[in-house]
Amino acid sequence: MSFVSTLRQWDEAVACVEQRDPDSALRIFLNIEEKNSKIAFNIGCLYLNNDELDEAEKAFDGSIGKDEHLAVAFFQRGVTFYKKERFEESLLDFQQAFKQLRGNQLIDYKPLGLRYKLYACEVLHNIGLVQAQLGKWEKAQEHLLTALSLRADAKFSHIDHALDAILKQKLFPLVEIRVGLLFKPNKHYVAELEKKDYLGKAKVVSSIVPADEFSGFAPLQPQVDNVPSTPKVPEVLRVFEGAPHTVLYEFVPETKEELAVLPGNIVFVLQKGADNWASVVFNEKRGLVPYNFLEPLDIVTMTSKPVQIEPVNENDDIPAPPRRAAPSRPVGTDGLKTVNGKTSNASQFSGCIVKVHFQFTIAISIAPGQPYGVVLQMISSKLKLPASTLTLRFAKEGSDERMIIEDSEMEAVWNSVKDGRLTLWCSMTEGKSVPHEKVVALYSYDSTTPEDLGFKQGNVITVLSKVNDEWLEGQCNGKIGIFPSTFVKALNGDQKCK
Repeated sequence: MSFVSTLRQWDEAVACVEQRDPDSALRIFLNIEEKNSKIAFNIGCLYLNNDELDEAEKAFDGSIGKDEHLAVAFFQRGVTFYKKERFEESLLDFQQAFKQLRGNQLIDYKPLGLRYKLYACEVLHNIGLVQAQLGKWEKAQEHLLTALSLRADAKFSHIDHALDAILKQKLFPLVEIRVGLLFKPNKHYVAELEKKDYLGKAKVVSSIVPADEFSGFAPLQPQVDNVPSTPKVPEVLRVFEGAPHTVLYEFVPETKEELAVLPGNIVFVLQKGADNWASVVFNEKRGLVPYNFLEPLDIVTMTSKPVQIEPVNENDDIPAPPRRAAPSRPVGTDGLKTVNGKTSNASQFSGCIVKVHFQFTIAISIAPGQPYGVVLQMISSKLKLPASTLTLRFAKEGSDERMIIEDSEMEAVWNSVKDGRLTLWCSMTEGKSVPHEKVVALYSYDSTTPEDLGFKQGNVITVLSKVNDEWLEGQCNGKIGIFPSTFVKALNGDQKCK
């Protein structure tokens, strides 16, 4: 079956759902020969809504098989297993959905055609419910407390109700995706399905000049309608109508509509949407970036009139000259110098950007030379965790070994600053550390982020600390990182590291 035929059937099936005819939609979806991950997901949702759980499970299996990073498919299959009372499998799928969030508070599937946002706090809400079904009330409470800390909006009040129920050892409702939400095909591709008349209709043209004796297909002085008075504004010129912002955190795009940026980049925000995504221009490229990754740039030379972020209309004329002065050149590394073994800037910049690798990565600005207690307290406040539960490590220059930071090590830590940048690693150790414990890998694990520890089946790993119930921090083959606790088991004394 051709792509055009698949696209036409996909669009027709979605239209049936919008007309409240899910049976016809399901029949059309099943007739599609080459089902991609999104179509298989739609089939699973329709079966799940009809309580046909076995068929829904098979459909979600097919969706995950074609796209193993589709977190929302793991989430829906977890819901399916929960309704089938297969709680162990449901727990694994919800945990996998949380892992695919990669430390983000949410995934917005709108650019992919699904008007749904998968929130980390709601995934943890369901994990807590499954733990309660398994009788693990303490673990359920831990997950709900974490969900409460990740709650980004007051609309998630059901997490508070769930926590109250757990304290009374009672169950609470499952979070599910609203009925009728499906992946839709790309609207631009659907628009191309309509037949177009590229030749148009014949038109009789006659000259308006009395002395014109020319006979043919066009007059000597043809009349042209709708002549543009000015050329279209180049996209790069529209940058000056945007508001300059500084990038706080690294953003890795997951779709072609998103834009890759790094901490310290200066971007121009053209429009901020209600879903907290901003349309920005950077290096003459336009794309989407989460607005909470940005901070308005404070430029002294700007006029007192605030910058207005307005949607760009492609039919506007060339804009007037900018009403504010251009931003000054960003401070580079040439202005950095070393004083008493510490990196400083003689002009404007006096802080150090510290990147901290935890279960997710954060970035904070700290004045160089601060004692260990101050640094630990700032990181603790950023992570919203007690300082007594955190352990910091850093890598000495020329070595991959990560040393635990103490007060006596702070001089070496600040001496390792390069270009105003410092990298630290953070782990939780409150009553959960398991130093020198050896475990053996039951399965191979490939690292998907810089913080992960990759290993092969049979490798022996030294456990350094316990991050939480699902993740451990360990060392193997000279590398340190985090890994799932379900991938390992306790090591027998006669086994050796491969």
